[in-house]
Amino acid sequence: MNSSAEEALRAAVHELAGEARAVPDLAAGALRRGRRVRAHRRAMVVSVSVLAVAAVILPFVLLRHRPPVLPAVPEPTVSATPGPDLLPTPGRDWTASPLVLPGGWVVGSALRDGTGWVLDRSRNRYQRAAGYAAVWPAPRGAFSALVDADRPLEIGLGDTARGRTSWIRVGLAIGAPQWSPDGRRLVVTISDKDTGGRSIGVLSTDGGFRRYPVDTVRYYCTDHCFFTWTRDGREVALQQTDAFAPRSESTRHPRRGVQLFSADDGRPTRFVAMPGDPVGPWAWSPDGRLVVVQGQAEPLLVETATGRVLRALPTADTAFVSDDRLLYRRPYGYRDYVLADPTGQELARQPVPREVATLELSATPR
Repeated sequence: MNSSAEEALRAAVHELAGEARAVPDLAAGALRRGRRVRAHRRAMVVSVSVLAVAAVILPFVLLRHRPPVLPAVPEPTVSATPGPDLLPTPGRDWTASPLVLPGGWVVGSALRDGTGWVLDRSRNRYQRAAGYAAVWPAPRGAFSALVDADRPLEIGLGDTARGRTSWIRVGLAIGAPQWSPDGRRLVVTISDKDTGGRSIGVLSTDGGFRRYPVDTVRYYCTDHCFFTWTRDGREVALQQTDAFAPRSESTRHPRRGVQLFSADDGRPTRFVAMPGDPVGPWAWSPDGRLVVVQGQAEPLLVETATGRVLRALPTADTAFVSDDRLLYRRPYGYRDYVLADPTGQELARQPVPREVATLELSATPR
């Protein structure tokens, strides 16, 4: 090729090279496109997963039971149980008039071994008592039952209104005689040393005495066997041992109830089931529905219709001053008198004079 042709060819090549566009980097472009595709796919997968989970959970969220919104209720007001009324302690001149107790009853006597104070109802004040082994003032009237160590088979009737004392032979008496609620008769538990028998002894304030033997086989009693009055004063009660229950000399014998007898002729009248011994006439409620007894282990409040124990009590020496009020001395401390209801709620508390706090006190109707 001649020189003119070579120069023409060289010029054409340069011209083409100058007009040619730069070729992009193919590898780098491919990598960038790949990353964009993968990112898009991941975004799509995440979106699909979220939608799938939401599709599963959403029905449960929508159908889940939600507790109703309750209206606001104010907090209940807690009221403290009122305490008993605390009455003042009697002053030094307490013997000048009857000591009135909660419930309207009065202290009838304050004694130990026949010495102390007895309410003289004829003078409406307390008189000193001394010189006898034991003294039991009647709950009403002017009489007191007396025991003299030199007269073991007799009981004295002291009449403070007339200022005289009469002695009546009754035989060997067991335990303390007990006054009827009206203060006109004494019941005495009489023991026959020769036969081992037991009799009801009824002593009237006019000096009359009657004795009624009791069938101790049929009316079986062991351990603490004494005749006590019922509330109406028409009958006397004798504790009945449960012969089929286990017994121990270290504890009181189990009871199945009490057998009642007529105080007029000694005739058996009825049986009342209860797991213990009533102390006396005031242990029975006036309506006869409840009775306080000394159980084997503790004092009990019992329903007479069923023999069911309602609850335990602080002491068996408890008096019903009404159908729903009980009066007793606290068995500890200064032994204040307490008026309570059958549930055990204390309503009033009366301290006793400190000089008689350690003596045996009796409470009687006014």
